[in-house]
Amino acid sequence: MVADTGTGSFYGWRVVGGAFVLAAFGWGIGFYGPPVFLSVIGETRGWPLMAISTAVTVHFLIGAAVSANLPRLYRRFGAMAVTKLAALCLAAGILGWAGSAAPWQLFAASVFSGAGWGAMSAAAVNGIVSPWFVRARPAALGMAYNGASIGGMIFSPLWVIAIAALGFPNAATLVAVAMGATMWVLADQLFSRTPQQMGLLPDGDSPGMPALSVKSPTARPLPGARLWHDRKFLTLAAGMAFGLFAQIGLTAHLFSLLVPALGAPRAGMAMATMTGMAIAGRILVGWVMPLSADRRLLAALGYAAQLLGSLVFICADGTSVPLLLLGVILFGVGFGNATSLPPLVAQTEFVERDMQRVVALIVGMSQAAYAFAPALFGLVREVTGPAAGAAMSAGGSGAAAWVFAAAAVIQGLAIAAFLLGRGERH
Repeated sequence: MVADTGTGSFYGWRVVGGAFVLAAFGWGIGFYGPPVFLSVIGETRGWPLMAISTAVTVHFLIGAAVSANLPRLYRRFGAMAVTKLAALCLAAGILGWAGSAAPWQLFAASVFSGAGWGAMSAAAVNGIVSPWFVRARPAALGMAYNGASIGGMIFSPLWVIAIAALGFPNAATLVAVAMGATMWVLADQLFSRTPQQMGLLPDGDSPGMPALSVKSPTARPLPGARLWHDRKFLTLAAGMAFGLFAQIGLTAHLFSLLVPALGAPRAGMAMATMTGMAIAGRILVGWVMPLSADRRLLAALGYAAQLLGSLVFICADGTSVPLLLLGVILFGVGFGNATSLPPLVAQTEFVERDMQRVVALIVGMSQAAYAFAPALFGLVREVTGPAAGAAMSAGGSGAAAWVFAAAAVIQGLAIAAFLLGRGERH
């Protein structure tokens, strides 16, 4: 049953819509923006690439620290105030990136942009949406997290076009104002309320309906340091960190690895296809997954699809277009659920008062890990062959093969971590 809020629909779905927009701006600016900033600043100002790259890493590390502490910030200040401050920080940060007159100023800008990104990333989406849903949480989170994919599809080309047409400072100002105004309104209208304040139950259930729980019978409170000794927490954190490290590291280089065989236009279409598959995979899991499903097993299967995609890339030998496209599809199928499934695993394995803390920590730890992934995969390319990732030899050696092999190994570690955490607590 759905509670009537005066518009004939459960208010929680409006919150999902707001979280979708938050994710689109958060990822579009805070995740997909820095790689573009790096390229533009390097080309126009001639500053050392290492300095700019290090500033990007600082941006992601600051974001990880903020994400890990987001539940505490929400409890103290509320989601509305934190979201407004996040939008202001992200706006100030990108204006700083655009207006920096010396390399050291990039690091000051990265502190602001990283703080804003951390408070508008995966932990924020989970923290805003989860209080409104129990039974429908997989679908609700899947829809909200799809904002991240849409943000990438919109902002990746938008940044390039706007900077070319207006210049970096003007483009950054336009995006900052649009994002700040939109998030301020959404925070006031949607994120300022809780189900308890509105007298609503999760999922829009009517009073008197039996409470639904998806918790494992062995879920128990894990206050303080006890959480850090829990096998399920440690394996969940490791699984998400390994999985996103491989995913982000390979994605950062995949376009250039596809160009020799596909050409730039078709390589761009292949990357868009991967994003489309990520959205489809999220929607499928969110709406079809039974409440009783083994969510760790589903997460492992998602990474298994990506691992298989990495192996198909190797088999393509840098020349087989059908195999390269099959690899893109397999990699994309598990792409979106790498972010959305771990919080759903946490929903079943931890008591509610620990769940938000668990999600914030695993997201923060994952972001801290994948901040170094593009650099590590770049190092693999440098030490194993031409940086351009030219066609692989018939034996499967060469830079591209080693990059795909590294991704497959790390994805295997993610699968192992999720599977090791199955079973009951002791």
